[in-house]
Formats: sequence, structure tokens, C-alpha cells
Amino acid sequence: MAKRLVKVASELNVGTATIVDHLVAKGFEIENRPTAKVSDDMYTELLNEFQNSMAVKNQADQLVIGPQSKPAAPETPTVVAPPPPAPEPTPEPEVKAPEPEEASVAETADDGVIKAELTEEQKPKVKVVGKIDLDAKKKPAKAKVEKEEKADKPAPSQEPAADTEAQPSESEEAKPVADPKKADELVRAKTPQLQGLKILGKIDTKQFEKKKKEPKETDADGKRKRKRTRRKVSTADVIREQRSRGARGGKGGGRSDEVREVSQKEIEDKIKATMARIKGGGKNKRQKIRRDNRAEKREKQELIDLEQSTDVIELTEFISVSELASLMGISATDVIMTCMNLGVIVSINQRLDAEVIELLAEEYDKEIKFVDAEETIEEEEVEDAPEDLEPRAPIVTVMGHVDHGKTSLLDYIRSANVATGEAGGITQHIGAYEVDVDGKKITFLDTPGHEAFTAMRARGAKVTDVVVIIIAADDNIMPQTKEAISHAQAAGVPMVFAINKVDKEGANPERIKQELASMNLQVEEWGGKYQSQDISAKTGLNIDLLLEKIVLEAELLELKANPNREAVGTTIEASLDKGRGYVTKILVTNGTMKIGDSLAAGEYSGKVKAMFNDRGKKIKEAGPATPVLVLGLNGAPQAGEKVRVYESEQEARDIATRRSVISREQSNRAAKRISLDEIGRRLALGSFKELNLIVKGDVDGSVEALSDSLIKLSQESVQVNVIHKAVGQIIESDVLLASASDAIVIGFQVRPSLGARRIAEKEGVEIKTYSIIYEAIDEITKAIEGLLEKVKEEKIVAQVEVQEVYKISRVGTVAGCIVREGTITRNTKVRVIRDGIVIYPTKPGVEAELASLKRFKDDAREVKNGLECGLSVKNFNDIKVGDFIEGYVIEEIAQTLN
Repeated sequence: MAKRLVKVASELNVGTATIVDHLVAKGFEIENRPTAKVSDDMYTELLNEFQNSMAVKNQADQLVIGPQSKPAAPETPTVVAPPPPAPEPTPEPEVKAPEPEEASVAETADDGVIKAELTEEQKPKVKVVGKIDLDAKKKPAKAKVEKEEKADKPAPSQEPAADTEAQPSESEEAKPVADPKKADELVRAKTPQLQGLKILGKIDTKQFEKKKKEPKETDADGKRKRKRTRRKVSTADVIREQRSRGARGGKGGGRSDEVREVSQKEIEDKIKATMARIKGGGKNKRQKIRRDNRAEKREKQELIDLEQSTDVIELTEFISVSELASLMGISATDVIMTCMNLGVIVSINQRLDAEVIELLAEEYDKEIKFVDAEETIEEEEVEDAPEDLEPRAPIVTVMGHVDHGKTSLLDYIRSANVATGEAGGITQHIGAYEVDVDGKKITFLDTPGHEAFTAMRARGAKVTDVVVIIIAADDNIMPQTKEAISHAQAAGVPMVFAINKVDKEGANPERIKQELASMNLQVEEWGGKYQSQDISAKTGLNIDLLLEKIVLEAELLELKANPNREAVGTTIEASLDKGRGYVTKILVTNGTMKIGDSLAAGEYSGKVKAMFNDRGKKIKEAGPATPVLVLGLNGAPQAGEKVRVYESEQEARDIATRRSVISREQSNRAAKRISLDEIGRRLALGSFKELNLIVKGDVDGSVEALSDSLIKLSQESVQVNVIHKAVGQIIESDVLLASASDAIVIGFQVRPSLGARRIAEKEGVEIKTYSIIYEAIDEITKAIEGLLEKVKEEKIVAQVEVQEVYKISRVGTVAGCIVREGTITRNTKVRVIRDGIVIYPTKPGVEAELASLKRFKDDAREVKNGLECGLSVKNFNDIKVGDFIEGYVIEEIAQTLN
């Protein structure tokens, strides 16, 4: 059973730092915290190492100061602690019996004896001088008793010898004491009666009284006069003093011995030895040296930066008020007052955004420069020596438009069908594969071609050495192909064009090359610098020639890495496996990753528990340019995050924690994308709506791509918010969050748990699951279109010409008309137009209606084109011959995002 570190230190009588250093030196892992747990193996090792200290502690615990209330057990007899042996043995002097006055002194001395319980080895050896015959007759004699008392009792000032017998305990003081040498029987000793005090003399107390100080003499200036005393010195005293000065090397005499000079090397060695003792005796030397070197480099860089630019303050966004005040050299109170004057209410620990920081810098005439948060956290890159570098395999990324044959090409190369495992037959994840081509290894990265996976293609271009742009010969250069070319050019990596499907009917590779030339990308066949190869991924035509060109491009780059260092890599994908936890696919770019390494990726950290290659085989280490599946991180880092191995798990955890703080602050600020003014403006229009979404997926790359695509669907009147996105199954907490925020749960390649499904039915939360990304985007697009306000459009349905006007009492003006176009109904809204100008209604927002519509003498519901009718306009009588009455209806048309 594990024990706490502080308890083990108390048991062993050793400091916690000494225990931690010893365990680390022996290969154990433990933190220097009082509550750290010590395993059974660690405890056994500590017992073997510090058993002497434990024995000393046990002896100290057994010491008892003062008289004991109970006699000691027979197994551990109470004896008087023996004093240190005398340098020379002396004969025992004759001891006289003490006077009555001295009896109490001896008894008092006995009360203060320090008694100790000793082990069998530490017991004093008792010398047997003789034996007592207990059967002999008891013949008490007063003279004999006095003689025995004189022999047994030592003088009050004399300490007992080392070879004497043990003194009796307090409970046994009244029992008779027998001398084995002289007495044959035990006789109880009589305690003498005290006779009172005996006055020996008197002490004069006047000699202890303080004498009054005489007033000090002063001169005319009020200063104290110094008295000079004259002392007679003989010639012998002067000679003696000069000789003593000469022996000490003082003035007026030569040195008797030469002082040896101490070299600088001896001084440095002494300093190093002292520092080594202070730091724990040289344990964990490698880690401490590296830490010191990093601290020294950091201090030098800070001094250089301070000398180069003393006025420019480098800082990150979202720093607190106290941190900004310390950087600017002013008090936090002044910063808070300045913010209040600017209309911003802040506290001392509140984090500021870039806009407020710039305002404060202008207020205090400071020049600031914003740096990336990752730059401040990441430690400096360790440069490898040229002699340590070794050739490594190239990393090749295959990019292009969807369904142009990227995955089919890799299928043929590695003889495995990958696309059949993807939903819809399209790649929705980044795949990393290691292929052996003529004894040379090549690492291929397969990126998605769908337009939603822009971020994945950008990351694939950053970690690669060579990019293969695949284009279908029976198609054109599509937008995603152009985007892939732009990513490769931005990353500055060489490109090889693979024109696929040349065996298909209607294929025209020359047209593809012509389109490339129009983009200023000349292939070698046309006199350019870019290599190109016509292939067929289905039949394997010319794929060997394509691989040769890829290897040639890689050889020109002379790719090298140092396998004998801590690993550095890039996160390709991360997912949550039900049986294995968080699984991260990492591409190691430098160094060697081993099982047990402590690593950090983004805001997550952990230890490598297991590693698998691209074929699913368990491996123990992964060198440069090797894709590997890692178990052990405490979360799913974002695709593209840098992965680095650190010396200790604590260091990796600290780095990840600092990143998570910054990431959390950025996400909190980014969630407030709509300002209050913007919300007020949209609410004033009366059409502002929100669509809240929760996105869960199988891998981080797909979740990120889907979330970005959905956020881009936002319109002016409908705001799409992804309030939560994560990797893994849809669980109860996701449904509860959706219920509280009126959100829809979107699952991509994942399913809800049984509990989540029940809560969703109870709370009325909608859960939508998809396997193909564009299906999810289309459905959300329709949902957003349903939230859009319908557009009102006016449609002209009738044109009626006024031919006669009749004025009828109690009715008003009635117009005799003919329908020139369309059909007019009783409920049709109308306008009265004279000479092309609307004369009624003229006020905005007012609509005119028909008061009556008749055909001959009967009321009519509608009058069609070419027929005559009589009508009157409600609340308007100024109708004249030649006016046109225009009939119209308002139709509501649903908006689309297009």
C-alpha cells in the first residue's frame, strides 16, 4: 500500500528532497510534494538506503528524560547511561559516607539522571566480582552497615564509573542495597534527619552597589576631553612585542612562514563543489544543466532585445491589467483609472483585448508590438550539429480536386483500398502511409479534395517536402485544384503534376497542360521546370515513372534529420476511441519518439503509452518522417498542432496549461463576434435570428472543417453560432447544453448514446447525424433559409381603363371601366394612375381597396380581360375618364442563400 512522502520521510528521519533525489537517481518517477505517494518498491529501496538513519531515529525516540513512573520491563532493563571512558584508569578512592546535609543533594542528583533503554549490543558489560549466598544467616551489624554504605554510595561530585552495576530505579530506592564483595545479607539503610541550616559566614552587599559616574570634563568647544594615561614599558616588553608581530606578519617584522597562493582553478573547483552540494549532490545533472543553459540563453536574449529596442514593448493579446502595468512601468491603479476615463471598466486581473491595449499605449506614449502567443510559450528550437544529421525519407502530399483519383493512386501504390472505407467514396480524413519504393521509404499524405477541407489542405502543404497535384484528364482544372496549387506555392515546396485517367474515353492530357501554362506553370515537356506524368491510377499505367520523379525531387532537396534527439512532429488527426481513449495520428518530423516519452500537443499533454504504425502494427519507437498512431494524450489536439517531447511530464503539463489558458481566453472573446450595436441594429430591423449548433465528429479535422463551413453560412439576418465542437460520441451533456441554448446537435460520423437519445426525446432537442459532409451543409443551408424572412414582392394582376364616370348620391363616384389586361377581383389592391403618375394612394404604407365591383347590376367576384365592369375606390371619388386603375397583389417569396 502506497504511503505519503512526508510520512516516509518522518519514518526514515530523512528530508523529502533527499528521498526524491535518491528515487529519481534509481529510475523511479516521483514529484517533490509532501502528498506524493511512495510505492512499495520505492519504500523497499529507501529502507535499504536509509536504514542507518532510521536506527538513529529509533534510539532517539527511546530516550526518556526524568524519572519513570513504572519500572522497566525485564527484556529492556533500565540502566544509567555510561559516561565516556576516562583517558587513564585510576584506582578507586576511598569514599566516606555523606553528611546529613549532603544526603538530600545526592538524592536530588539522582532525580535528574537521564535514563535510556539500550539494545543488547549497547548494554554495558558488568564485571562479576563475586556472588551473594542467600542461604547464609543474616547477621546485621551496625558497623558493617556503615562500612557498606561508605563503599556503595559515591560522593555527590563523583560520577559513576562505566563498569559499575545499574543504579536502582525510583521505585526501588527504599530497598536495601547489598555489596557482593563485603556483605552477606541485605540491610535497610536509615535516612539521616536534617539538622537545619548552618551559618558559615556573611556577605557584604555594598560591594555590588553601582558607583556614581563623575561628570565628564569638556573643553571650550563643548567636546569631551580625552585623558592620556602613561604606561612604563621596559625594553624586554618592546622586543617581545616586535617578535610577536614578526611571527604574525605584522608591521615591522618579517613573516616566519610563506602564505601559499590559491590558484583560480582551485577557487572555481571549490565553487562548483559547493553549488553541487546545494543542488542535491549532482543528481539529475543532465536536466539541471539544460535548464540552466536555457535560462542563460533566455537572459542573454532579453538583454539583447532590451539593448536593441528599449521603447518597443512586445506582448500578447489578452494579457491582464497587472501584467500590462508591469511591462509599461506604471502602477495598475493608473491603468484602471485610464481605462475608466476611456469608458472601459476593468479590474486588476481582467484580460484586455488588442484594441484597449493600443489605446492605453497611445495614452502613455508607449510603442507596442503584438507577438503570437505560441511564440512566447514555445521554447527555442535546438539546432542540430551537421555531423548528427542523417538522411530521412521524403514526405509527399497528394492534393487535388474531389474525385480526381488521389486516394486511388495511393491505393495502387500501397495495394490497399482506402476509399471504400470512407463514406460516399470520398476522403474526409488526412491519411498518412509509409511506402517502400525500390528500397527507399516515402511517406504519403492523402488530403481531402472537398471544398470544406481547405484548412486540411493548407496543413498538408506545410508539413510536406514534395506535393503531387493530381488532375483528371477528362476534366478541367477545378477551383480546389487551383487552391491546392496556391497552398503549395505559399509553402514553397516543389510540385509534380500527375494527369490521371488518361485511359478513359474523352481524356485530353494536352488540354490540362495548356491550362497549366495559362496559369504560368510550364511542365518540362513544354520547356518549363515542373515535372509532369500521364498516369492511370486504376490500371497502374506509368505510376513507376511518377514515383521515380518524386524520388528525384526528394534527392535534390537532400533531406536530413537527427534521430538521436527528442522528437518533434505535427498532429495529422485526433479522435476519441471508446476502448483506447484519445488517439492521435502524428507525423514525426525530427528526432525519435519512444514509449514513455512525455509530450505536449497544443493544449493537451500526456505520456506515450502505445504506438502503432500505418498498418496497425505495434511499435516501440518512431524515427523522422514516420507516421504513427499515439495513445496517451489527455485530449484531442487540433490537426496541425505542433507535437514536442519534453524531459519531464511536469514540464509538458505546464506548457499545455499555459496554452489552454490563452486558447480559452481567445475562444471567449471570439464568441462575442456580434457587438451590442450590431445586435441593436438588427433587432431594430425586426428580423434578427440566431441558429445555434453543437458539432460532434469522429476526428478533429472533420469537426473543424464542418464547423467552419457552417459558420460561413451566416447571413445579415441569421447568425450561425457553433457554441460547442468536440471529438467523440454525442453524450448527455451535449444534449443538455443544446436544450439550454436552443441549439441543434450535428453529429458527423458519430451516433448519440442511449442516455443522450432519451434526454433529447424528453427535452425536444433535435439531433441530426450525417456521414457525408456536403449533406450536412445542404441540410443546414435549408434550415437557415427557413429562418430567413420571406421577401415581399409586388405582382401586377390587372390594368383597368376608366371610360365613364357616374356620380351617385350616398355611394360616391362610380367608374365604368374595361379590363385591358389580367383579371381584377373584389379583394385586389389598386392604385389610381393618371398620366403615368400615381394619384391615389400617395401616402407611403397606405393601400387602396375597391369599395365595389359589379358586372352589369350584379356584384362580381372577378372580371377577366376584355370585359366591362363598374367599380368604385374606397375613400376616393376624384376619378376621371382616361385614368387607369392598376390592380396588384403582394406575394411572399422564401429567400435562398444563393
